Order: sequence, then C-alpha cells, then structure tokens
Amino acid sequence: MKLSQRLSHLQDMVDGHYAHIWDCCCDHGLLGAALLKKQVAGTLHFVDIVPGIMQTLQGKLERFFPLNQDVTSPQWRVHCMDVAKLPLADYPSNTPQLVIIAGVGGELTGELVSAIQASADALGQNIEFLLCPVHHTYQLRDRLSAMALNLVDEKLISENKRCYELLHVARRGERPITAIGDNLWSQAPFELQQAYLRRLLKHYHQVVRGSKQEQKPLLERAISDYQAQLDLLSA
Repeated sequence: MKLSQRLSHLQDMVDGHYAHIWDCCCDHGLLGAALLKKQVAGTLHFVDIVPGIMQTLQGKLERFFPLNQDVTSPQWRVHCMDVAKLPLADYPSNTPQLVIIAGVGGELTGELVSAIQASADALGQNIEFLLCPVHHTYQLRDRLSAMALNLVDEKLISENKRCYELLHVARRGERPITAIGDNLWSQAPFELQQAYLRRLLKHYHQVVRGSKQEQKPLLERAISDYQAQLDLLSA
C-alpha cells in the first residue's frame, strides 16, 4: 500500500542508518515496511500490544521480507508487547537506535518516551525518538524539554484536514525543544500555520475552562504562546 502523507514525511525524516529501529504502535506496519525497503537499519522492530494486528503483520512480513542468513537482506522482528517495556537489553548496541511513536496522544507519547529513555539510560544505550502525536503537543514538548532531550528536526504537515507536528528528538544536538516550535513556522505554508494556530487556540480555550487548578498554568501559557505566534503571523 502507498504511504500516507504523514507516514511519507516520517520516512523522509529517517536520514541516517541505525543499528535498530523500533516502529511502535505500528498498526499495519506500513512505515516499518517502507523503512525495511530503504535498508536504514540493521534490524527493524515492529511493536504493538494488539495480538491480532501483530499476527497479521507477521504473516505479511514473512511473505514479502523472508528472513534468511544473508546479512544484506532486510532483518526484522515482531514484538507483541507494551511499548513502554521495549526489550532494549536484548539488543545491545554501541550505535544509536531510533524509536518511532506515531498515532497516539501527546500525553501517552510522553509517558512512553520517559519509560524508554529511562531504560536506555540504565543500559547506557543511545536512543533517538521520531514522534508524531495526534494532539497535546504543547504538553509533550514541555515534558521532552524537562527530560533534557534536544531537537534534531521538526515539521508541520497537513493530512486529511488535520495538522500534525513531527518531532525528531535526542540527547544529541544543541537546539532546545521550544514550547511551540521554531522550524514549524519557518517551513510550513502561511495558510496552514494560521489554520493550525486557530484550531489550537480554540481547543485550549475549551480545555482550560474545565481543567483542574494545577493544570491551568501550563494551559494558559499555551494559549499565550500560540496567540503570540498568530499575532506575529498576522502582523
């Protein structure tokens, strides 16, 4: 199947070779299969917690990417498990590994990144993350920054009338992860930026009214930051 625009952009952001790439919450495995074809990893790992999805995916991988002893052929593994518990200890590496998490909310994405990074730190492994949350990117960015992760790359894209932020983050790099992004606004079309900011402001104005008191400062800061960016665009 042809990759969606969102998955195609994620594929393009994998611009190096990794010992291991972990395609998490992989659903039908389309992104991972595309990366297998590109041969950008020693081993491509497909991870999801739903047994039926993984059984179907394994059958397709065995058909189209049969494993053999030829080290030049694509290598892959299927893991039916909680993404927060990736078996990093079973795959030691002195070179970077890439974890891709796409299609889940920003809060869950932050929890998964935190758990995986803690495991990697304990093992002395070098992990990078390629993320595409479906919402709550402001909260996610705040959490990633608190974890001392840095920005490698970021993009704002549109697919099926929805906007997505794509984030490549890692301990390496010198650029901090900012609250609303930098490259997002210098690269995306003007009309897309405006539509996205207005949608975000509408969402956060609704959320802040029903939020708990301890959540309000972050949400109010999000409103202020997004409004300032919209004002800058409109100036």
